[in-house]
Amino acid sequence: MFDVIALGELLIDFTLHSESENGMRLFEQNPGGAPANVLCALANLGLRTAFAGKVGQDMHGDFLRATLEEKGVGTGMLISSPDVFTTLAFVKLSETGEREFSFARKPGADTQLTPQEVAGIPWEDCRIFHFGSLSLTDEPARTATLEAVQAAKRAGCIISCDPNYRAPLWRGEADAAQQIRSVLGLVDIIKISDEEMGLITGSSSLEGAAAYMLGAGISCAVITLGNKGAYVATKADSALVPVPAVPVVDATGAGDAFWGGFLYKLVESGLRPEQLGKDELMQSAVFANAVASLCVQKRGGIPAMPTLAEVLESMRQA
Repeated sequence: MFDVIALGELLIDFTLHSESENGMRLFEQNPGGAPANVLCALANLGLRTAFAGKVGQDMHGDFLRATLEEKGVGTGMLISSPDVFTTLAFVKLSETGEREFSFARKPGADTQLTPQEVAGIPWEDCRIFHFGSLSLTDEPARTATLEAVQAAKRAGCIISCDPNYRAPLWRGEADAAQQIRSVLGLVDIIKISDEEMGLITGSSSLEGAAAYMLGAGISCAVITLGNKGAYVATKADSALVPVPAVPVVDATGAGDAFWGGFLYKLVESGLRPEQLGKDELMQSAVFANAVASLCVQKRGGIPAMPTLAEVLESMRQA
């Protein structure tokens, strides 16, 4: 039985690290991809997870498979294709740890996942199915994702979504908004960032954005606010939960670390999103903030995900 199965992009983040003695830029190879980041965060916290997606049959794809296996994430649904190259993202960090992306994905292996390749996912053995929006940018992965979400929904899985908008990968904001909004009616619990709020909901206020998502049929909506914390809402309750101030080395994976922490608390509670009360919302967000706060103090996404012991120790010291 899997606590969480995630589908989507698994890629290499080549993060600008330093310069060589000849003045050439040096990039550090980091495993990444938002759904995979979430799974690694969850695996570090002790949950049973598995990844469904596609990488190339190349050195990068082999490295990514080995990384997931090392983290304890199931790879039985990860396909290595000889026909496409593993997706690459080149990341430049600002002095505050914020990121600028350039992608090699025309096409990348993650966009070539087919409906036939997701047909055998064991939904009956899954509690939560998680996906993002980058698998909705191109066919055939778009149809594969939609069919997977629908199958998971029919099987009674909790459907989790993190849109994780990346402008260079879409044909425009209108296309991104249309595709993301098209799946909201299938989602039970969602996380968006304050930067994605207007694009997805058309609202500039936390309350308005949450109301839009709850009105679409989502049971629990979470909006992350960077160093200001997170806003959590259901139809019955809402709360703004601050995050502790920490030095930021690299923001890569911070939102995924947060969401891993939040989903961990959901699994631990044994509740469905519509059953979460204000206490559960607050506790989940506090724990998720602690996971994210530890993540941003290290470089990379997957390598920076903390263990449960590290999270509990940081919360004791807070």
